[in-house]
Amino acid sequence: MRAAGAWISIIVLAVIILGSVGWYVSGLNKAVRLHEAVSERWAQVETMLQRRNDLIPNLVNSVSGYMTFEKGTLEEITALRSQWGQATTLQQKIDNAQAMESALGRLMVVVENYPQLKASENFQTLMAELEGTENRIATERVRYNDTVRAFNTYQREVFGKFFTKRRGLTEPMPYFEAAPGAEKVPEVKF
Repeated sequence: MRAAGAWISIIVLAVIILGSVGWYVSGLNKAVRLHEAVSERWAQVETMLQRRNDLIPNLVNSVSGYMTFEKGTLEEITALRSQWGQATTLQQKIDNAQAMESALGRLMVVVENYPQLKASENFQTLMAELEGTENRIATERVRYNDTVRAFNTYQREVFGKFFTKRRGLTEPMPYFEAAPGAEKVPEVKF
């Protein structure tokens, strides 16, 4: 009888140890899965931002012939495009993307004053591609932010904080938010 009780205690202890190890490994893996999901979503956002950046030279070329005195806006867009490639951190890329959105918004307001440009087939095609790309960027931003929210929430939970710290994932991931002042309509002066 005593031997049976000892075996039961050993089995119960083994189950508790295996359960604890399983819980620990599962928590560590969840931290990594959530972090990788954020990285994957960011890669999708970057793909769409790169697509937009690839369209910009064609847009600038098609617009520049019509808009000779809007040189500052076109130069800003070109400079922001080159800064995108130089950005090394996630936050720098987010900031650059927000600045690019703002500059493109100002360009679209200016374009309204050029009916002959709006009638250009080349320009219309570029605008349709840019509009489609902007819609894709918006969709990917929402998905990215949802994934960031899941990771950051897990990171702030009692056990999530414990596991993310063990994996060295102590910094919250940045949200991709609208640029400051995006709610304002761009002002165009001639």
